Amino acid sequence: MAGGGGVSPLGLAPPLWYHRDLSRAAAEELLARAGRDGSFLVRDSESVNGAYALCVLFQKHVHTYRVLPDEEGFLAVQTSQGVQPKRFKSLPELVLLYLQPSQGLVSTLLYPVDREESIPEDRDYSDGEDEKPPLPPRSASTPPTGSSPETPTDSAPAANGLSTISHEYLKGSYALDLQAVKQGASSLPHLNKTLVSSCKRLNGEVDKVLSGLEILSKVFDQQSAFIVSKMIQQSVNQGGDQELENLVTKLAILKDLLSSIEKKALKAVQDMSLSTLSSPPPLTRHSKTIPVQAFEVKLDVYLADLTKIGKSQKHSLSVDVEGGKLVVMKKMKDNQEDWNTFTHHKIRQLIKSQRVQNKLGIVFEKDKEKSQRKDFIFASAKKREAFCQLLQLMKNKHSNQDEPDMISIYIGTWNMGSVPSPKAVGSWLLCRGLGKTLDEMTVTIPHDLYVFGTQENSVCDREWVDSLRTALKEHTELDYKPIAVQTLWNIKIAVLVKPEHENRISHVGVSSVKTGIANTLGNKGAVGVSFMFNGTSFGFVNCHLTSGNEKIGRRNQNYLDILRLLSLGDKQLSSFDISLRFTHLFWLGDLNYRLDMDIQEILNYINRKEFDPLLKVDQLNLEREKNKVFLRFAEEEISYPPTYRYERGSRDTYVWQKQKATGMRTNVPSWCDRILWKSYPETHIVCNSYGCTDDVVTSDHSPVFGTFEVGVTSQFVSKKGLPKSSEQAYIEFENIEAIVKTASRTKFFIEFYSTCLEEFKKSYENDSQSSDNINFLRVGWTNKQLTTLKPLLSEIEYLQDQHLLLTVKSLDGYESYGECVLALKSMIGSTAQQFHTYLSHRGEETGNIRGSMRVRVPAERMGTRERLYEWISVDKDTHVLVPSLTRKDVGAELGKVSEEVERSTKEEGTAARAKQDSAEGDPSTCKNNSYNNPAYYILEGVPNQSAASLSSELLPTSCSPPAGKALPPGGGRGMPPSGSSQPRRHNSAGHPVRPISEEGSQEDDGSVGVGSGGGAAHGGGVGGTLNRPPPDFPPSPLPKGVLEMANTSFSKPRPLYPDLAEVKIPTANPSPAFVLGEGFRRGAGGAGGLDDQSCSVLQMARTLSESEYPPPPRAPSAHPHLRGQGLGDACRTFPPRAPITESIAEDLPEEALWGSSSSSLSVGESSVGEWLQSLGLERYEEGLLHNGWDDLEFLSDITEEDLEEAGVLDPSHKRILLESLRQQK
Repeated sequence: MAGGGGVSPLGLAPPLWYHRDLSRAAAEELLARAGRDGSFLVRDSESVNGAYALCVLFQKHVHTYRVLPDEEGFLAVQTSQGVQPKRFKSLPELVLLYLQPSQGLVSTLLYPVDREESIPEDRDYSDGEDEKPPLPPRSASTPPTGSSPETPTDSAPAANGLSTISHEYLKGSYALDLQAVKQGASSLPHLNKTLVSSCKRLNGEVDKVLSGLEILSKVFDQQSAFIVSKMIQQSVNQGGDQELENLVTKLAILKDLLSSIEKKALKAVQDMSLSTLSSPPPLTRHSKTIPVQAFEVKLDVYLADLTKIGKSQKHSLSVDVEGGKLVVMKKMKDNQEDWNTFTHHKIRQLIKSQRVQNKLGIVFEKDKEKSQRKDFIFASAKKREAFCQLLQLMKNKHSNQDEPDMISIYIGTWNMGSVPSPKAVGSWLLCRGLGKTLDEMTVTIPHDLYVFGTQENSVCDREWVDSLRTALKEHTELDYKPIAVQTLWNIKIAVLVKPEHENRISHVGVSSVKTGIANTLGNKGAVGVSFMFNGTSFGFVNCHLTSGNEKIGRRNQNYLDILRLLSLGDKQLSSFDISLRFTHLFWLGDLNYRLDMDIQEILNYINRKEFDPLLKVDQLNLEREKNKVFLRFAEEEISYPPTYRYERGSRDTYVWQKQKATGMRTNVPSWCDRILWKSYPETHIVCNSYGCTDDVVTSDHSPVFGTFEVGVTSQFVSKKGLPKSSEQAYIEFENIEAIVKTASRTKFFIEFYSTCLEEFKKSYENDSQSSDNINFLRVGWTNKQLTTLKPLLSEIEYLQDQHLLLTVKSLDGYESYGECVLALKSMIGSTAQQFHTYLSHRGEETGNIRGSMRVRVPAERMGTRERLYEWISVDKDTHVLVPSLTRKDVGAELGKVSEEVERSTKEEGTAARAKQDSAEGDPSTCKNNSYNNPAYYILEGVPNQSAASLSSELLPTSCSPPAGKALPPGGGRGMPPSGSSQPRRHNSAGHPVRPISEEGSQEDDGSVGVGSGGGAAHGGGVGGTLNRPPPDFPPSPLPKGVLEMANTSFSKPRPLYPDLAEVKIPTANPSPAFVLGEGFRRGAGGAGGLDDQSCSVLQMARTLSESEYPPPPRAPSAHPHLRGQGLGDACRTFPPRAPITESIAEDLPEEALWGSSSSSLSVGESSVGEWLQSLGLERYEEGLLHNGWDDLEFLSDITEEDLEEAGVLDPSHKRILLESLRQQK
């Protein structure tokens, strides 16, 4: 099959009906647009290299025939067994025959569908980046590992324009010189002019080299230094005829200088060394130890004993990573201290509060059977994350496991602007600057992997890698090992790893794709690296896409070309694009997407540091929301200013105008430089930082950094050996049903791939098929058509880390119509579990797939262990809800809270770990999913009764959260990047990452929850976006159970979709997420048609006709904008609940402790409040109450420092308060 670029196999002018590498979906769209029976086209086969696919439209269905070459190169249409094929020398001959009637096709070929001729591409380097595309690196140095053999030197003369200049001289100016010589001229002026033009760039390069060597020559060779300085001065003044002569002179001087300077430098250094022989040799540096770090915290006063309320709750937590200890020190009056020391194995679990970003619960082991939880409030969310990272590092350092469960990955991307980087790039390596950055306590801790992607990098490979290793050694004192370097012209990617991990890396692969002019120039394109880290596969792609504000479509096409053509990963997975070949795929680079807004508005927002309105018009965000690019990828919240286009030498000014030959060019400030990722479902990945530097100013782009905490698996070795027949695990399917976007009516089969299988397996063809819409097909398989799969190993510890890749293929062309990935983890058990996810092909969504399966593991193989990343979980925040309390109520309520906490902690540590997130992971809790919910289909413009007219913000998700679970801030931001039954994932700080318009798993139908127990890998749940099908697919009828429930659930019947006149739409408030009301959480009044997790269309109808709902309050930790901008209000659940009048006893006090604006607590407010009111300082009441100063008896001991912590910063107010207290004494 012909690839992108290059000459067509049908010659330079192939027939217009030949569409080359057109995708199957695009071919069907063209034929549907043609609309006439007998319309046809030919494209390259997606399944067989060198083969073609003849696509014919008949009765609104597309029929595909494979055209295969034989051993002699003849072509024939694939026929049924026993039918003699007709052979042809060429494709036009074959088509010519089938233009005749009665040749065996479903229809005679009547109307060729011509390919759409692409508009000639403008130079995509005209956007102010470079006047001409940069040349490939001049150095021929070999990269450390696996560099591609492809070298783009053949294109260099053309790119340089030298061949053009030479041709012009030979064709035209040569004749003029010849005429001049005939007339007696002694020179060739036109040739001289040609040579000067050709060497213009060389002249500049020589000047640069001489300037660079001038300093060295002054130090080591004063005689040469004078000549060099003189030549540099002359080169400024000379030109014209002297220019060429001057260049030759400079080259001679440069040659002499280079040959002599090293010898003279060596002699000078030897002379210097004689005077320093007595000095001791430098000490060998080892990896630096991590010093003991102390964190100032406050104990959760409302979980403490009643007697302690009102007294100082200040604590210090000291983490000794090297010693494996945590010291909890309580600060008491009179400078006394009380402390407890806990070794690493006594710290059972860390529990992050989802709602209060700076709160952390620590579960300590007291005795063998007992544990104790204490909740602490840190000064900031960043401090909490630093503490957690240090404790994880301590656990990992002192673990008895031979292989790591989790690694830390640094990713950096930078468009260097064709200028060498400065020596000081520490801020880039240490994630210092703007945005989400690491805490200073953890910023110097070395990462396990460093991945550097650069664009417009003119430094040769070896020099670049050496500079990176030197910089890393300076900051980490470790000698990082290069794993792979790949270069395409000036686009580079380099991967370095800690020395201790070098032997854990295997199966390294590299690749590159050109997407420059006509897909032949490498000034734009991508480079990639892939490898296995023990049992986990990683892929990294660094790209530089087409520039220009208006070239969105071209950038989208660049992405799709890279996705399809980049050859990375397991070759057996060629049916899958690279977004499904790796456990974790990271995509970074200068993506060049811009902001669609007036330049002055952009600058005003940047000056005010208001990035939310800009992110709403970010082209990449908009294209992702349309599912045009980066389908189901995630990106961390952006909280730093646009990284392009700065004035070089400064970060204070954006340069947004440039004079071009065609007029003034505008380059608005934009977030061109990005890092996105996509991971398999039910894997652990957390983004700990995402920002840019503010002090690296050599380029017009700022370097961008991101760090990730990623779970990895070991190369599992069974302690019991290969399973016997009685101990064999099985993967069994009960049924599978897929909705495929296609106008074809062929039969389909499924292929199953996994590293846990010896080889890929195939199902039989589907046994059911139906369609209510010409553009979609529903196909189904029962257990008779689905093969039982036997994993290589049967241990649950091994299987829970495995994934299954599925591809739905057609029988007529063996081409894929959609692929997906399923996690085995949540399918393990004796009963079948449901799965539901999306299908994609070549980066586009092509349908949905659901089914029922189970992974049966024998009892002898059920042993497992806790992973390091499961040690940190996210609190559900579902503890006892208490109203405002008085002091006499506190004791009783605290007792209840403590019991709840203790019970919750035990559950999280045991059963919840064995079955993570059961409310989410078990699809059976969400039976009424998108397949039987007509609301699923509303958003795609399908006329379905009156539902089509419903506003998207009025639509519920298909399943509501379980009782007691609240939605975190951010609405639909934190959806998982992939489908399958995957609990949603938060990053470590609790802010959701941003996959766009996720449909995916069974839980994605709207169930909401957070990780429990071992659920650190999955973090907290977030409000689900609506699960939506491919466009125009009609809904299924409601199941009988739902319809029967209508008569029992409601006192009087209501229409399925109420008239919109009855609906009172709440005031739009795009920032906070809506929280489901009690009616939605608890189902339909105990009626038997739906379980507690479901939210039917009937409930939606009832809700729509109820009273107006005021907008909910903003959660304190909410980010100011929703990342799922394209879905708008559809990202929220419905209906919104009235402002919360109750609060969680263990959470709200700490929210206010560090500056919350509201509280429902009223402990002791009468006496303290009246006292403050009498002084006219009642504004400080809330701060004092929440810092424990709730009684005048205790207030007598308050100090100035305590008042400042309670928010009293005015010196005169402090004096008034302290004086009043002294008088009361």
